[in-house]
Amino acid sequence: MTFEQFEEYSLWLGIGALILFMVFIVWNLAKDSKAGRFGTFILFTALGLGLLGFIIKTVLVEVLGIG
Repeated sequence: MTFEQFEEYSLWLGIGALILFMVFIVWNLAKDSKAGRFGTFILFTALGLGLLGFIIKTVLVEVLGIG
């Protein structure tokens, strides 16, 4: 395994772990604040839009060859 491969795998593993941690934080926030179904939906929608933006940016960078 080359150093570049290790960096790429570590990046994706670290980002995945951070995303899972953010999901846990939002779920815990919704539970502790007694947000209800609609409030929990809004919290996860906001988180999902942020993740969607990150994924779209990554795809565009790969497709356009900018990075």
